[in-house]
Amino acid sequence: MTVFRGTFVDTPHSPFTGGRLREGADLALVVEDGVIVAREPWSAELHGDDVVDLREGLVLPGFVDTHVHYPQVRAIGGLGMPLLDWLEKCALPEEARLADATYAASVAADFVSGLARAGTTTALVFGSHFAGAVDALFTEATRVGLRVTSGLVLSDRILREDLFTTPDRAFDEGLELAKRWHGQGRTRYAVTPRFSLSCTEPMLESAGALLSQVPDLWFTSHLNENVEEIEGVRQLFGCDYATSYERAGLLGPRSVLAHNVHPTLQELMQLARHGAAVAHCPTSNAALGSGMFPLGSHLALGVRVALGSDVGAGTGFSLFKEGLQAYFVQQLLGREGHRLSAAHLLWLASAAGAEVLGLADTVGDFSVGKEFDALWLRPAPGCTLDVALRHADSTDEAVAKSFALAGPADVAATWVGGEPVHPA
Repeated sequence: MTVFRGTFVDTPHSPFTGGRLREGADLALVVEDGVIVAREPWSAELHGDDVVDLREGLVLPGFVDTHVHYPQVRAIGGLGMPLLDWLEKCALPEEARLADATYAASVAADFVSGLARAGTTTALVFGSHFAGAVDALFTEATRVGLRVTSGLVLSDRILREDLFTTPDRAFDEGLELAKRWHGQGRTRYAVTPRFSLSCTEPMLESAGALLSQVPDLWFTSHLNENVEEIEGVRQLFGCDYATSYERAGLLGPRSVLAHNVHPTLQELMQLARHGAAVAHCPTSNAALGSGMFPLGSHLALGVRVALGSDVGAGTGFSLFKEGLQAYFVQQLLGREGHRLSAAHLLWLASAAGAEVLGLADTVGDFSVGKEFDALWLRPAPGCTLDVALRHADSTDEAVAKSFALAGPADVAATWVGGEPVHPA
């Protein structure tokens, strides 16, 4: 049994439906076998000396990243290009290097470490085009202890030929990876076509066949990120982007589509009807000039939304930064946007992602019965964030200042299931 003492802030109920920040100042969370078994005011008489003291700073739920590219951690910073140019010049050459197993293992170590240091404890990861590299990712995530859902990335046209596979090979390799990793510890498998633009109809059908054959697999891909890409999909498939996935049986409650910056009304209704969710990647959308995300339209039609860092086209692993950029975008949209409070940002970075990934009963907040996934935000003494937190007049203000100023350097430690994965 471990007792964690500190100021814990979470969002057990969605601020989009009336929920608020919940603060527990000088609270004791009693954790046994990774699960929170008691939540009560601190008392030395009750807990004695067997305590992890986290009173400096804030303790937040472990962040949940719903779209992040494993092979792109070393490609961050390729600015000044739209999506398709950036893929050709920055991302895809790096992704091709993961054919080398030794190189892939080193990238996996950088990637998993980057997540943990940013306070991300759970992630839906866009894997690699190479089965060996996907194995390397799952192996490293298991060693460190993160909750990772990922899979083999599928393409058979338009991209570099050394990234191509065939529908039959994609099915066979995906099936073997799913047998090896799906439901093993904290890992799960996701069927992962890169995007419709780079997949023929037989490839998407192969993905749908695997999704239907193995129970409870996940599906993830890209959707409506860039206007040139969207037009290309329309020319190839003769339909809108979401329909290209729907025809292959790929949309459902375990489907998470990244970006969706330019959806049609019909597509939003499709996603809502299938129970599919969207990973909002605001820094990537800004860096590539893809556009401003219509959050209000998604919410109005019942499409679930959480945050993704994207990483390669984004600006790093920090969901603090993604939350801040999401806030900027909605401010710039004015009346068409959805004004976001500190509570909204924390929800999008934690509990919303847990809900989107089917883990809301396990993680996402600090309620009794959930596993202790947490990050300790403790900035360096005297830095701007430290000054701001010491002078915050309320919990809402402290969380707002955290999203405005925090980054991975301010995350002093991260826990998954009560065990440190980025120790102080």
